[in-house]
Amino acid sequence: MWPFRKRGEPRPPRTLRRSFVTPEGVDLRLELGGAGARAAAFMLDAFMMLVILILVTIAVSYLLESGKSQVLEILWLLGFFVLRNGWFVLFEISGRGATPGKMALGLRVVARDGAPLTGGAVIARNAMREIEIFLPLSFLAYQASQNAADAFLVIFALLWTGIFLFFPLMNRDRLRIGDLVGGTWVVQTARTKLGADIGADEAIARARRVFTDATLDLYGVYELQTLEEVLRVGRPEAIATVAAAVRHKAGLDDDGDDLGFLTDYYRALCVRLERGMMLGRRRDDKFAPAIGRRA
Repeated sequence: MWPFRKRGEPRPPRTLRRSFVTPEGVDLRLELGGAGARAAAFMLDAFMMLVILILVTIAVSYLLESGKSQVLEILWLLGFFVLRNGWFVLFEISGRGATPGKMALGLRVVARDGAPLTGGAVIARNAMREIEIFLPLSFLAYQASQNAADAFLVIFALLWTGIFLFFPLMNRDRLRIGDLVGGTWVVQTARTKLGADIGADEAIARARRVFTDATLDLYGVYELQTLEEVLRVGRPEAIATVAAAVRHKAGLDDDGDDLGFLTDYYRALCVRLERGMMLGRRRDDKFAPAIGRRA
């Protein structure tokens, strides 16, 4: 039941667009990834992992002496476990928040509370995949290898896997069990021009604003990414909110051009943070020490 819906009143239209409020109070209005896109991304990742696994297996089998099939089997099982868990965790914990399969389908993982995606959330959502999919499938593979498959256990394992596979279709946010545990969403990324090109045409037609190092040291990489999303989406109310917040924190006057101000600040902050990373100093967010000073 939809809350507060009167009898006979039509249900609101279903949509995958959700409110996503950042810690700065900006609503980016993200669109969730569909179940079909998520399944396709998983299949792409599984195919790439399978190719890697086959190549590594062939290489290891050449290195091992004959008659060591048990050693090869143990190495294969350990390698498969490390590969499938490391693949999802390492790619999703990166700045892109997406595996190669998700990137190909235009998807990424974000925290539902609007905060930066944490390592704990990524590990939690992917650890559940072992219970959802790989545990029952491993059991079935073992039963098949022993030629001792019990019909009841096989049906139970297939039902177990099926419930978790189709769980995203049973809730409006297309969440896996892992998403519920980790507090994450899988969202559709906007297919727009690169961040370095934001405001390029406008910047040519006017003089760019100049900001002091102290003003640019107020924010880090996470805030830069949030600012980029605001400029990409281009919602006037979000631009006005962020511009007012930056001006207030930096003690700058309002000149009435919010879009131009944010565009210039974004480009200057890009240069400032990139220069710091070239010197080996990365500032992840506004709570970290400024890149002009060593931590």
